[in-house]
Amino acid sequence: MSFAIHLAANAVGLLVADLVLDDLSVSAGPFLWAVLIFTVVETIAGPLIMKMALQNAKGLMGGIALVTTFVGLLVTEIVADGFDIEGVTTWLAAVVIVWLAAMLAGLLIPVILVKRGVESARARNN
Repeated sequence: MSFAIHLAANAVGLLVADLVLDDLSVSAGPFLWAVLIFTVVETIAGPLIMKMALQNAKGLMGGIALVTTFVGLLVTEIVADGFDIEGVTTWLAAVVIVWLAAMLAGLLIPVILVKRGVESARARNN
């Protein structure tokens, strides 16, 4: 997945979590900064976590995306002003919601872009 699509998918994931969870808040101004931090951390942490899991804990292989999402949220919460997650339940829900929404957005965004590109090409040819 390209970085731009990954960034857009994570923006959707964080926005959905912000809308659904009362104890997760992202201020409007710092939202883009939070998305950028989260995406960069996920991009860097994902391969590192996978390597550690392969070497030390093969049982984690199925949960690498969730662990990576947690690490991304943790670092973003620490670094980004205006991004706060409160409570264990909210943390657990945030990891699942952000992971699921970002995954679905990451699958759908390319499909939508291709569909629009095809429609645009057809319109130019007619």
